[in-house]
Amino acid sequence: MTANWAAFATAEPDLASTVEKRFGAYTHHVIATLRKDGSPRTSGLEVRFLGGELWLGMMPNSLKALDLRRDPRFALQTNPGEGTGMGGGDVRISGRAYEVDDVETKAGYVEEVEPPEPFHLFRTELTEVVRTSIEDDTYLVVQIWKPGEPLRTIKRT
Repeated sequence: MTANWAAFATAEPDLASTVEKRFGAYTHHVIATLRKDGSPRTSGLEVRFLGGELWLGMMPNSLKALDLRRDPRFALQTNPGEGTGMGGGDVRISGRAYEVDDVETKAGYVEEVEPPEPFHLFRTELTEVVRTSIEDDTYLVVQIWKPGEPLRTIKRT
C-alpha cells in the first residue's frame, strides 16, 4: 500500500509538518536507489513539497534517475546538519518514485522551482515515514507511519 504526500499530511498533519520543516532546514539530502545488480546507491538530492506531492528532480541521465526508471524503490534521508544535536530529529521516507513526462506538470514544476533544464522529474508514493528524535535528553523516540496504519510511537531509554 502506498500514499502520496497529501494523503500522509491528511492522516498525520503534525508529523507531516515536522518532516517538511526538517527537509526545509537544508537544501541537500541523501537518496538511496537500487543499482542494476541490486546493491544500494546513495546520492545527493534536493526535494520539493508542492501541490500535495513530494517531488524529486534530477539531472538528465543521472545514475539515480536511471536506477529509479528501472526500479522505483527509494529511501530518502534528511541532511543531519551540523554537530550531533539531531535538530528536529532524523527523518527517513521510503517509497516508490515514478517519472513524470506530462508537459503541463513539468511546466508547473519549472515555474515553481526553476531547475536547470533538461531534468528528470519523479512523483513519489510513500510506503513509510520514520522520525527519530531525542526527548528530554532521556528518551529515543521513533515515530513510524505507514499507509493505512495508525502512527506508532516507540520510546526507548
